[in-house]
Amino acid sequence: MRAIQVHEVGGPEVLQEVKLDQPRPGPGEALVEVAASGVNFLDVYHREGRYSLPLPFTPGAEGAGTVVEVGPGVADVAVGDRVGWVEIPGTYVERAVVDSSRLVPLPDDIGFETAAAVLLQGMTAHYLVKDAYPVQGGDTVLVHAAAGGMGLLLTQLITHLGGRVIGTTSTTAKAELAKRAGAAEVLLSSAVDDLAAEVKRLNGGQGLPVVFDGVGAHTFDASLASLRTRGHLVLFGAASGAVPPFDPIRLAHGGSLTLIRPSLGDFIADRSELLRRAADVFEWVRSKALEVTVTGRYALSEAAQAHSDLEARRTTGKLLVVPDAAPMGRREETQS
Repeated sequence: MRAIQVHEVGGPEVLQEVKLDQPRPGPGEALVEVAASGVNFLDVYHREGRYSLPLPFTPGAEGAGTVVEVGPGVADVAVGDRVGWVEIPGTYVERAVVDSSRLVPLPDDIGFETAAAVLLQGMTAHYLVKDAYPVQGGDTVLVHAAAGGMGLLLTQLITHLGGRVIGTTSTTAKAELAKRAGAAEVLLSSAVDDLAAEVKRLNGGQGLPVVFDGVGAHTFDASLASLRTRGHLVLFGAASGAVPPFDPIRLAHGGSLTLIRPSLGDFIADRSELLRRAADVFEWVRSKALEVTVTGRYALSEAAQAHSDLEARRTTGKLLVVPDAAPMGRREETQS
């Protein structure tokens, strides 16, 4: 079967298509025919070695497909079930072996591509706005990279919960996407000399209760400076690179600020919590509180191009690797 493997960490060019023996599920495992795999910055971090995995490895940590075989002792799923999963490496492949207890059954009205596009980022958005910082009606919130796949979901959810979003984007076209997702104000990060001052101006001269920052190094200072006394910085990613070490006293000097660097795995460790968050995300999709926007579908052989496009910020919305797709490059489409 075809798969993408990384034999040495590095740039997108280390993503190589290979032929592997078809795996067999062991006890408690299921073999899934992969219909689609989400492309996320987590995959980039694994490829770069920022989050290390034993070499060689198959990247991808979000997928959806059909169970074609189960191992001994499997009770959570059966052959023929439509399922999705997250936080398990190895989805850029035609068939994947997955711990059956981590599989999420898909409702009949949720397609494979929708599931692969929304599960990881949707559940991440869920714990960010429900647990990392519970967004309340009336909160004004800063969301960096508001037109990216994660940013669009966060903007929609915060607006759905009654919050007001100030977003940042890199282009005017992306700004329009963020506004359509519900952002009240959008700032072009490259056109603002003092981002924190502009954010406060848009909030009546006051700092914000929370900033959701998935960009990291390039935005960290402005994020802290945008907060009010006892504000919260939720740093959930590092698309621009890791934040350099800093003295925690800086948080005190900023007004008794708090900083959290959460990870989805800690918020879905229990199967019941995994299923609860997934069910909420599917219901948001069903009710149109979340619109899932897929802006790129790539064949397995195009995985390196998918990573290049993601890292160069040439894309908005969600990118997918689709094993049975013909190599066509990016293709626009929207799913709900």
